[in-house]
Amino acid sequence: MKQKPVILITNDDGYGTEGIETLIGALESIGEVWVVAPAFPKSACGHSLTITSPLRLIEVKERHYKIEDGTPTDGIFVALATLFKNRKPDLVVSGINSGANMGEDLTYSGTVGGAMEGAIHNIPSIALSQVLTSFKEPGRKVDWDRSGQIARQVVQWVLEGQLPINHRTILNINIPNEKDLIGYKITRAGYRLYLNDIVTNRDPRGQEYYWIGLHPLNFREEEETDFWAIKNSFISITPVRLDITDFNFLTRLKESGVEEKLIKNWKL
Repeated sequence: MKQKPVILITNDDGYGTEGIETLIGALESIGEVWVVAPAFPKSACGHSLTITSPLRLIEVKERHYKIEDGTPTDGIFVALATLFKNRKPDLVVSGINSGANMGEDLTYSGTVGGAMEGAIHNIPSIALSQVLTSFKEPGRKVDWDRSGQIARQVVQWVLEGQLPINHRTILNINIPNEKDLIGYKITRAGYRLYLNDIVTNRDPRGQEYYWIGLHPLNFREEEETDFWAIKNSFISITPVRLDITDFNFLTRLKESGVEEKLIKNWKL
């Protein structure tokens, strides 16, 4: 009998939230699902690893764990070191995040960070996010059942080899919050526009504090980007690699002769 693929799930919204429960339900029929997710919300923690305090795995039920005060990256790292000593998972899936992860937000995203950790350990990895904003129907509620169906379809394609993932690359997928979807679009990361959205206040002891707010989903209008795809009702699939070297600039620097000048003028 063919062995079911092992799928390791994490997220950054926290164990038991709607997105991760949707993902678990969607994938249980196609794989042996393991869950190692933060016990508490860890949004915008990026690809951070906890090295200054101990971490504890709390078993909730068979193959389901919370990692106490840990990040998605911690969850994948600890799981691979303790729960998967003899066999690596066939796939790491991080999400379904409640909110978009596009453009420069990839650098902040704990959802993307969890998938990156899987890629570091040579495991095909996917980050999944459900966009909450609707460009056509403001205030529209999220159809989580449909999000789960999309997640299952993408995971099946990856496991069957129809949607391959390069070595040390993840697939970052964003699902629009629109009633009528057109289909899938392979995209590049777009150009996010930020505001300094911060609240300044004082605590009961008179000490000033700052609270960073949620930024509106503003972006530069460029075709073939993740933002463009979402605005036009496509599910965005963006390949993101761990090697963040700017190869175009690297080539320009090499060809410009800057390196030789730096060597010639090097002096301590």
